[in-house]
Amino acid sequence: MKLIIIAPKGKMGRLITKVSSEINDFEIVAGVGHPGKEYIGQDIGMVAGLGRNIGASVVDNLEDVINECDVIIDFSNIELSMKVVDMAVKYKKSLVCGTTGFTDDNVKKIYEASQQIPLLFASNTSRVVNLMNTLLEITSKIIGNISDIEIIEMHDAFKKDAPSGTSKEMGEIIAHAMEKELKDIAVYGREGAGERKLGSIGYHSVRAGDISSSHTVMFGLMGERLEITHHAYNWECFARGACEGALFLKDKGPGLYEMKDVLKL
Repeated sequence: MKLIIIAPKGKMGRLITKVSSEINDFEIVAGVGHPGKEYIGQDIGMVAGLGRNIGASVVDNLEDVINECDVIIDFSNIELSMKVVDMAVKYKKSLVCGTTGFTDDNVKKIYEASQQIPLLFASNTSRVVNLMNTLLEITSKIIGNISDIEIIEMHDAFKKDAPSGTSKEMGEIIAHAMEKELKDIAVYGREGAGERKLGSIGYHSVRAGDISSSHTVMFGLMGERLEITHHAYNWECFARGACEGALFLKDKGPGLYEMKDVLKL
């Protein structure tokens, strides 16, 4: 598959460039960076810190190169990602979108786009996190309604959205397994006096240093508790999952796909 990588100098873009360059099924045809940056026109391998040229340049206008690709991988920011969605629809290109922090209106637009193109929309592309989601669904169906559920998520100091997109997805999975809506039972942070509200899901966001990603879901009962936890030691697991997702989209028709489709969970 011919691949375009959005924001190849970013945290995820660098790793996606590294991982995809090692996969024989990919040919990286271009990267797309921010206009005016000093790296525009340079080889994506050097921009991404690989220390070698791979024969594809970084440009500042997706439309200039989009016809060369089969699929786009985008882990950038909300504003840029929405432009990428529009461009993918216009040129009928497959898209992997791993950006988080979207508004409800943004998500609606992504759903509408998926009616015209194959679109993998994933807040977390790790194999193990998506396995964890399956475990959370099973657990919530069995003991969710008799547990005090707390979600503790940790990320680096530079992450812009809180709670994380992954933890929000986890909360949705848990709530739906209990036949509830997350918006009706979520509590974000806690202070002051008073007992814990029965049936709620508590959220706690930690931002410090260079923590890659950590999510713990606690099911608290009287006399015992169950904790399901995932720790990422670096971000390469997410990049590898994104590349698996891009390959999954080959020959797929329009539709909104998730990592559980890729992993057959």
